[in-house]
Amino acid sequence: MSIQKWSASQVAKKVIHNEELFILDVRNADAFEDWKIDGHRFEYLNIPYFELLDGIDNILPNIPTDKDVLVVCAKEGSSLMVAEMLAEAGIEVAYLAGGMKSWSEYLEPIKVGDLTGGGELYQFVRLGKGCLSYMVLSEGEAAIIDAVRFTDVFINFAEHKNVQIKHVFDTHLHADHISGGRHIAEMTGATYYLPPKDAEEVVFHYTPLVDGTTVQIGASKIDVGAIYSPGHTIGSTSFVVDSKYLLTGDILFIDSIGRPDLAGLADDWVGDLRYTLYKRYRELSDELIVLPAHFMIIDELNEDGTVARRLGDLFVQNHGLNIQDEEEFRRVVTDELPPQPNAYQEIRQVNMGKITPALDEQTEMEIGPNRCAVR
Repeated sequence: MSIQKWSASQVAKKVIHNEELFILDVRNADAFEDWKIDGHRFEYLNIPYFELLDGIDNILPNIPTDKDVLVVCAKEGSSLMVAEMLAEAGIEVAYLAGGMKSWSEYLEPIKVGDLTGGGELYQFVRLGKGCLSYMVLSEGEAAIIDAVRFTDVFINFAEHKNVQIKHVFDTHLHADHISGGRHIAEMTGATYYLPPKDAEEVVFHYTPLVDGTTVQIGASKIDVGAIYSPGHTIGSTSFVVDSKYLLTGDILFIDSIGRPDLAGLADDWVGDLRYTLYKRYRELSDELIVLPAHFMIIDELNEDGTVARRLGDLFVQNHGLNIQDEEEFRRVVTDELPPQPNAYQEIRQVNMGKITPALDEQTEMEIGPNRCAVR
C-alpha cells in the first residue's frame, strides 16, 4: 500500500468541511491529552511510538479500513515510521508533514463577509492554536488586526489581493502567542498601533491606540473604530469595523470570556472585565457580529470554518455574560481558571521587544492549546 504525505492545509480542509478522519497519534499520552488535532467527526487512537517499536499487530484491529487514516507525531519522523509499518500491513495511510509543529503554525484564510463599497473582511484561522487574525481590505488598502508571527502569510495574501498594508493593530499585548504585528509594519511601511496602557514596557516605536481612534481603509469609508475595553489586559481595545463587526480581542469569545490574570493582576482587573462585558458591550448594537481573537473548542466554528456570532445571541448563550452576582463573577474569573499558557511570561517579553528568541524557540513557546479564556 502507498503512503500519502498530508500537509496541515489538507487536514484543515477536513476540519472545515466536516469530513471524517481517523487519527493515530503516536505522541506520549500526556501530550495527546493536553492538545490534539480537533475535528467535528474525527476519531482518535493514542498509542505512544515507543509501544509500537516491536510491531503494530496489536493495534491493527483498531484501525478502520472504511475511512482515511492519518498518523501524527510531534515533528513527523515517528509518524512516518509507523505509517510505513501500517502500509506494509496493507492499510491505506497518510502521515502529517511536519507533525504537530506544522499543525500549530498553519493559518487558513476565510472570508467573513463583504464590506461597504466592495470591501472584504477575512479571518485567518489558526486551527492548531485557536488564534484568529483579521484583514480588512478596501480599494487597494488593507488593515491587519491581531496578526500572529507568520508575517509572510499576511504579506503574501495582501499581494495576492493586490492591496497595500497600511495599518496594523494589536488589540492588546498578547501573552499566549507571539505577535507579528510590528514586524509586518516594519516590512511594509504600515503604521503599527498598540494600546498605550499595555505598552509601558515596550522598547519599540508604536502609534497609541486609544478610545475613539478611527482609521479609514481605502476610499470606501470603511472605518475601523477603536473601543477601550479593559479586563483581559488593562489596555485591551475592541474594534467596530464598517458598523457591522465587533472584533473583541481576548475580552469576549463565543463560548467564554477573557481571563484577567496573565499579567498577575486578576484581582485588580476583574472589575474592568465586568464593566466592559456587562456595561460597555451592552451599549452596543445586538446586531454586531462578534469576531474574537481566539476560539476555545472546535464547536465554535461555523459551517464555513469562521468563528463568528451575533452579539445579541451571545448575551443569551454565553455563560460568562450571565453571572448576575458580582462576587460570583469575581470567583469564576479568578479562582476557576485553566492552566496558564505555556511560556506566557516569556511571550509577553517577546511582544514587548525585550527578547528575540530563535525561530525554534518561538515554536516551543507557542506549542499547546489556547488558554486565554476563563474556561
